[in-house]
Amino acid sequence: MENHMKAAIFIEPGRIILGEKPIPDIGPLDALIRITTTTICGTDVHILKGEYPVESGLTVGHEPVGVIEKLGSAVEGFTEGQRVIAGAITPAGTSYASLCGFHAQCGGQAGHGWKAIGGWRFGNTIDGAQAEYLKVPDAMANLAPVPDGLTDEQVLMCPDILSTGFSGAESGKIQIGDTVAVFAQGPIGLCATAGAKMMGATTIIAVESIPERMEMSRSMGADHVVDFSKVDPVDEIMRITDDRGVDVSIEALGKTQTFEAALRVLRPGGTLSSLGVYSEDLTIPLDAFSAGLGDNKIVSTLCPGGKERMRRLMDVIGSGRVDARPLVTHHFALDDIETAYDLFANQRDGVLKIAVQP
Repeated sequence: MENHMKAAIFIEPGRIILGEKPIPDIGPLDALIRITTTTICGTDVHILKGEYPVESGLTVGHEPVGVIEKLGSAVEGFTEGQRVIAGAITPAGTSYASLCGFHAQCGGQAGHGWKAIGGWRFGNTIDGAQAEYLKVPDAMANLAPVPDGLTDEQVLMCPDILSTGFSGAESGKIQIGDTVAVFAQGPIGLCATAGAKMMGATTIIAVESIPERMEMSRSMGADHVVDFSKVDPVDEIMRITDDRGVDVSIEALGKTQTFEAALRVLRPGGTLSSLGVYSEDLTIPLDAFSAGLGDNKIVSTLCPGGKERMRRLMDVIGSGRVDARPLVTHHFALDDIETAYDLFANQRDGVLKIAVQP
């Protein structure tokens, strides 16, 4: 069927299938892009497991690299056939949140709970990127041209993983000479490690137990890698810092125990920068929180999106300061997306990120 396309569709918890959908119609401010490469995110696994609720029938995925197929009638400054990416988070730039400077929250509704959170629309509130075609809303705010000479795989991490990981370092306001702990070295944690180094941290302590990830962590900038399966990470980080604690800790997993450990290793006045997507209530232990008197900050971050953020991240890649290609460990065709999910959700075969190509 000519006007249909293949797409990875969420059916119910435990089931994401390859199905068929009509190619999306676009409005005046939208663009239709033909996906050339996309990938699966840890958040998609939360959706698959039913830990993050989305509507049945939704196309999942929020990390698109592609080519403009069609532009809305009001879209200016772009041409059909241009290679582009769009961020996982798609601000319109006109909301109260955006005009407060919090573009990632553009589209979220205050007081309507976490489901409407922020400007994360792809694969959350509208059809996403694990398909042959994707409708990009507010195209003029969100499409970012891919510079000549950069491959799909080089820029594949920019829409989410690189933006989120770097923003964990940025939100923590890391300074030159800081000591930073990063809890978990999955794709986000690895990018947080790279971001901490770029921001001037001179002692970076990563916490991880999977050998391939421990090794990758060193190449992304970690000075120490603590294996939590062999030592207590809090004790080990305090030993490394001569009991001073760290200036900034970054939580990149979304588990209560890593959040608590990230709090325990802070120096007085330190900052916990939280990146993980939590699927259960967090508790803050009295002693770890110094009974509320520790001058600590806890900051949370939603992946910054929009074309200017994407432009900057592609500049980072183009400069050679960070190479995100080693994060892509596996390749699958969109036709094999169910197999790709099985591999990724079960973290087999040293998987970090999967390049998915229609």
